[in-house]
Amino acid sequence: MLEDGLSYPVRGDWIGRILIGGVLGFLSVLLLPAFVILGYLVRVLETTVEGAEDPPEFEDWGDLLVKGIIGTVITVAYTFVPVLAYGILVFLVIGTGGAIGGDAGAIVGVFGVLLALAFLPVLLLVYYAVPAALTAYAARGEIGAAFDVDLLKPTLLSTDYLVAILMPLVVTFVLWIATGILAVTVVGLLLVPFLQFYGQVAVFRMFGSAFSSQSDEIDAGSAGSDDAPGPADPAEPAAN
Repeated sequence: MLEDGLSYPVRGDWIGRILIGGVLGFLSVLLLPAFVILGYLVRVLETTVEGAEDPPEFEDWGDLLVKGIIGTVITVAYTFVPVLAYGILVFLVIGTGGAIGGDAGAIVGVFGVLLALAFLPVLLLVYYAVPAALTAYAARGEIGAAFDVDLLKPTLLSTDYLVAILMPLVVTFVLWIATGILAVTVVGLLLVPFLQFYGQVAVFRMFGSAFSSQSDEIDAGSAGSDDAPGPADPAEPAAN
């Protein structure tokens, strides 16, 4: 999976794609290009699930923009809800400790502080769930698919998806090092958006591959159940 992901961005007419992606990265401060980049990454997920071996081209820019906006909405929804719930829980615990007072209140307050410091697992949960949600949306073409528990559950619990989540962390770490090295010079700094786009495409390829692998198993199981013989319909006339 790692080898496939790293080689994927440079397949076909890769120079043109990387150039476009890097330029859009430069212009991401204008927000609209950032939506287009995310839309392209969603299309990478879509074509990967469909079985394409080469990256998609930059075309149908309106569709890329729409996909990027919807992808942003999905990401914000997955991030906002758990973060808000976690923040409310911490606030209530610390507030309860202050209201109780005394030694018991102090203990509850300390627990609230420790709970606040344990925010990292919440972020990891968001990081784990968002790629699967985006891929579900890309595969189905419906925003509701990103929140379909029955569709997401087999993928989130699969070993392939866990590996696909861990590998991009390694790729991201290497890219951080490379970015730091390039940022030392002006010329190197100009290359950073192109390197980042390459890394994003590689990472999303891995996400799509993991989801596709799990989806194939689900489809195969569904096909098997559909093909299984069932009881004859008594209302249906017998063939002569």
